[in-house]
Amino acid sequence: MAAGGFCKLPNGTVVVALNLPSPAADAPAGVRVLVHAQNRARALTRLRNLGLRAIYLRGNAAPPTPDEVTAVLHHPDGLIWRTNPGTTALTVELWRPIRALLGPPARA
Repeated sequence: MAAGGFCKLPNGTVVVALNLPSPAADAPAGVRVLVHAQNRARALTRLRNLGLRAIYLRGNAAPPTPDEVTAVLHHPDGLIWRTNPGTTALTVELWRPIRALLGPPARA
């Protein structure tokens, strides 16, 4: 289960933030994903349609920060990610489109 949270914007839409574990076993940091959608259910559906099937949002333990909300609102897809910052905030990583995380689809 992923930790995360959401915030409702004044226009009625929501921004959902999820902390997902890293797919690599040796990687210490996970991934923070931000989704902008009409409601929480649609945000999770957008992720499930991309192949992230076991995504659920329980509670509001880690809502998006104002900087994260600004980042996702200014992205044309409304779906971005970056690795979770560690205990040190000295390294700043840019937000990336979700296509960079999922990569190209495998050919059969």
